[in-house]
Amino acid sequence: MGVDHPSGGNGRRPPSGLPGSDRAGHAAPGIRFAGIGDEAAADLAGQLDALRQLGWGAIELRNVDGVAVADLDDRAFAGLADRIAAAGLDVVCVDSRIANWSRPVTGRFEDDEAELRVLARRCAALGTRYVRVMSYPNAGLDEEEWGKRVLARMTLLVRQAEQHGLVLLHENCTGWAGARADRMLQLLDRAGGPALRLLFDIGNGVPYGYDARALLGDIIGHVAHVHVKDARTGPGGQVTYTLPGDGESGVRSCLRALLDHGYTGAWSIEPHTHLRPHQGHDTTDADGVAAFVRYGRHLERLVRQDIRPARTPLAGGGRHG
Repeated sequence: MGVDHPSGGNGRRPPSGLPGSDRAGHAAPGIRFAGIGDEAAADLAGQLDALRQLGWGAIELRNVDGVAVADLDDRAFAGLADRIAAAGLDVVCVDSRIANWSRPVTGRFEDDEAELRVLARRCAALGTRYVRVMSYPNAGLDEEEWGKRVLARMTLLVRQAEQHGLVLLHENCTGWAGARADRMLQLLDRAGGPALRLLFDIGNGVPYGYDARALLGDIIGHVAHVHVKDARTGPGGQVTYTLPGDGESGVRSCLRALLDHGYTGAWSIEPHTHLRPHQGHDTTDADGVAAFVRYGRHLERLVRQDIRPARTPLAGGGRHG
């Protein structure tokens, strides 16, 4: 089984969004809208309801009732997989804790290996090959030793992922390669192969202090999955998360660049308005689903009005707008 799946990693149904398609849930030909479910609600019922209201056919999984996918007991996981299938949803990615903000480079590598083994079985059941990872925050090491350990660990993880038919998606978030394109490219070169690609989160540049659009220009050919998030910096440097296109992350510019480059896959929303797990911020409740749906509708309008028109040829050869 190959590991490179440009439609977003799911093998249960053929890629949709053919040229000219305006079916609900498709941003553009070959690009699907999706969302990280626990950004809408902690419980699976709320997560599924949010995607149902949006009419989108794809979900990204991270936690259910506050429990990571890899930590669910077998019965709970079987129920989750059955309910997602019954809802007619594809799983485009599973967001793991491997090498993330909670696991410094000096921590137990066995925890990451164990999580990957569990997710290999569970991703097969869910029909996805994509697993989100990061690249280990530092813990008092000098830069050279930090990078050396990250590359050694990631090389082993990528080889294991390849054996399991998975693709690890490194996110531009916390970690050694989180905010620097040169390190991302080095990671791909030193630890990479068909089982390592990049996940580009549009909104991470604001809280981490870099220009997301500039970074995207350096890595765009390696991006296999996208998180749509937006933010702005307020008084005292406080970061506030906004509707897509209303902040300082360059959402429009990034989405246009991806579309122009021929990106195919998912544009998956991560609003961060109700849930920010790395900051212990969780106010998901009945309002979380409504906010998530509002965010998704706003993105649909933004894409329809600002992204697609200038790039959709008319029958006579002209362009909208």
